[in-house]
Amino acid sequence: MAKRVPLKEPERNLRFGKVPMDILSDILTNLNNRNRSNLENVSYLCGDLKDRKIVEYVFHLCAELGLDPVVGYYAIEILNRFMAKYLEDLILRQKRQPTKGAPCKETGDYKDLIYQALKEKFFVLILSSVQIASKLDLHSNVVNNDIAMNFLHSVNYPCSKEKLLDSEIFILKTLNFNLNVPNALTYVETLLEVLGHNDPTAPVAQLHHLCMYVLQFIYLQREAIYNSLLISATGSPSPSYEQRAKFVSVTEDFMLLGVGVIAVAAFIHHISTWEKVVDELTGVTGISGQSIMDFAYVTLMHITKIKPV
Repeated sequence: MAKRVPLKEPERNLRFGKVPMDILSDILTNLNNRNRSNLENVSYLCGDLKDRKIVEYVFHLCAELGLDPVVGYYAIEILNRFMAKYLEDLILRQKRQPTKGAPCKETGDYKDLIYQALKEKFFVLILSSVQIASKLDLHSNVVNNDIAMNFLHSVNYPCSKEKLLDSEIFILKTLNFNLNVPNALTYVETLLEVLGHNDPTAPVAQLHHLCMYVLQFIYLQREAIYNSLLISATGSPSPSYEQRAKFVSVTEDFMLLGVGVIAVAAFIHHISTWEKVVDELTGVTGISGQSIMDFAYVTLMHITKIKPV
């Protein structure tokens, strides 16, 4: 296992206000369509598989390899969808065979099933997800097999180049080579670009700086934040399995996440103008101001460590 290192400060040298509005409109429409399609086909398992330790390790790994932060978010989504698809196939195979005791699907013990099935190669699967993600981002260095092998050797992890390649192919085949996955940071940055177009006075550069930290915080505290949102939405301190299953569409809604992150950043940056930002985001996305504020409120309560009421 790699030595733990402090997360490096993310650096994104973006230049807002350079994309023509017609192109920006097409980009936003495409993201919205992809988000809607993803929510229509989202696996009921996705909400349970973004474990904090895995997310934290992906962030550390990307920082160690000097990769753009967007690669980390791509890698997390690729790994999450790979695990969900692999687990669905595993459960389906179990259903077709007589087994002793209750199947994992009924017990909800998904993480244990993943661990038992993939424990021997999970570390390499994380690295392979980062490798694949690095190839999807045009502005980041590609983590080729030589770089990956050097990293594995530096942490004394025994792995051949053949096994490393097999790991990458394993992920790609499980996903049917479909890598058109949403990426949270892209949604945030696109919405900021639109916000700046609609309101030239909006401090998008300052908001972007804050958004990088807010988004990272939400990913690291994902389970706690979305659980608070679920409790708030259902009015029950112990939501049922069915309620949690339906709520997966909320946890995987990248447009909601994007506006929520910007709203939190706007509140932190200047509380007197944050409602104006929320109104602009509602106009851009159609997401109600109340939903955006609810998301921001719960996130801010976790940031300040105040128990949401």
